[in-house]
Amino acid sequence: MNITVAHLKKGQKGIIKDFVHDILPIKLLELGCLPGNTVELVQVAPLKDPIYINVNGTHIAIRKSVAIQIELELIDDTQKA
Repeated sequence: MNITVAHLKKGQKGIIKDFVHDILPIKLLELGCLPGNTVELVQVAPLKDPIYINVNGTHIAIRKSVAIQIELELIDDTQKA
C-alpha cells in the first residue's frame, strides 16, 4: 500500500515521491508540492476535510480527495534524541 498525504497522522512527516494521476492543481505545484519536498500534517478539520499541511514552510489547506493523490515516503522521527 502506498502512503499518501491523506494517511498522515497529526505531526507526521513525509517526503513527496510522486502523484497518483499526474494531475495536481497548478496552485499546489506553485506552493511547493513537488517531489522531494517535505510535508507535515498540521491539523485536520473537525469533519475530517480539509486537512492543513506544511510544505517546506508553506501552510496549505487541501481536500482529502487531493491529498490522497500525493504519494509519500514517511520520515521516521523516532530516532530523535
